[in-house]
Amino acid sequence: MGSRYSKAAVLGMSLLLLTSCGGNSSSPAPSSPGYTPAVSPSGTIRPDEAPQLEPTLEQRELFNFINTQLTGPDGVYTNLKETSESAEVATGHEILSESASLLMEAAVRTRNQELFDREWTQARRTFDMEGGFSYRFSPKQQKQFNVNAAVDDLRMIGALLEAGQVFNQPEYTREADKYGKRFYKNNIKKDYMFDMFDNLYKVVNESVTLCYIDLSVLQKLSISSELQENLLMNMSGILEEGYLSDSFPFYETRFDYKTGKYSSEGINSVESLLTILHLAETGRQKPASISYIKAQVAAGTLFGQYTREGQPANDIRSTAIYALTAMIGAVLGDSSLYQSSIERMNEFRVTDPASPLYGGFGDPAARQAYSFDNLMALLAYSYKAP
Repeated sequence: MGSRYSKAAVLGMSLLLLTSCGGNSSSPAPSSPGYTPAVSPSGTIRPDEAPQLEPTLEQRELFNFINTQLTGPDGVYTNLKETSESAEVATGHEILSESASLLMEAAVRTRNQELFDREWTQARRTFDMEGGFSYRFSPKQQKQFNVNAAVDDLRMIGALLEAGQVFNQPEYTREADKYGKRFYKNNIKKDYMFDMFDNLYKVVNESVTLCYIDLSVLQKLSISSELQENLLMNMSGILEEGYLSDSFPFYETRFDYKTGKYSSEGINSVESLLTILHLAETGRQKPASISYIKAQVAAGTLFGQYTREGQPANDIRSTAIYALTAMIGAVLGDSSLYQSSIERMNEFRVTDPASPLYGGFGDPAARQAYSFDNLMALLAYSYKAP
């Protein structure tokens, strides 16, 4: 967001400019510190867990693709295919805070401190600004966009908190507290969270996207118990009341504070699945949602978008969809859902050794591979259900 926009325009642009909950997902570098995953049961990390394990072949190949083909000096590319980086949404070799936060989380879950240090150092250099972490950076234009994306700031803060515990590094915890307080100051107003804070105009937008509401991190912010209780009550209420129906147990897209109403142009599976993951992490998932997900994963019919009545709006399946259902399975301790989701996800892997996309997830013919698909897959591999 540059100074060419008025304050009024800023308030209406978050839905267009922010990456939503994986807006760059699609259907089918620097030296590496290596990739050495470890077991992480049920989505929870503890310092006393088992020692590191050797990575699977899929993990090694995917990390190698991300690190050698999809990463540049400033971070992970939005897409392998280059563009002019002049569109309203991120394209090509632009860098997203979304990508940095996902790789930081994967590094913590796999107990790879060297990788975590590299990514956190790079994320601060690329995205940190006074009011939050810029959601987007254009290397070609050397442009840091002036708005943050709450979901990505929260994921970074959560990764820092986990890193402080897992690596026994109090500095990470102190930084998480510092950035958590900044997030509360700028993205939370009167006990309600907003999608974005504009660092230039010092304003928020007028709504919250439901998949941005990461309850597990919100409940760890360094604020008073009273403020935390009010915030969690408000935001969990918005999440739970956005439930569509038992017959189609997904969720609305956003809640408008000005009108007090929910709205959805279409029900995007990635967004609803991330909402369900955040609910599952705090024990608030709807049984109907889990039953529906399990049935659709088993049949291989979980599509990218639906009508509000639950009719498929397209027949697109994607890597990120099944990565998210795998994470939900892991968090709930459902090994069957986790494994079947990983198997579905792996159907999208590029397995031709001659392809430049070998080991990754993307479209070899078009030479396109999106950061969100590949990083969500890497993250899904790092979860493990009992």
